[in-house]
Amino acid sequence: MKAVVWSKPLCPYCDKAIHELTKRGIEHEVRKIGEGWTKEQLLEEVPNARSVPQIIIDGKVIGGYTELMKSGELDS
Repeated sequence: MKAVVWSKPLCPYCDKAIHELTKRGIEHEVRKIGEGWTKEQLLEEVPNARSVPQIIIDGKVIGGYTELMKSGELDS
């Protein structure tokens, strides 16, 4: 399982999502907008994104932190 977390600086829900993935040993890449990544790049990958974090696991868009916790993806 591999995850991508689109994030931005000073985002508490981004930090929570990253913490959960780390805690569960899930390999992940953090893409911070404004730190090497742009909003446009996020929208190319997740066209309907309106907030961060945007979490993608194995190519499947999960959504934000709340959706991650409800998705069951972390139980695998």
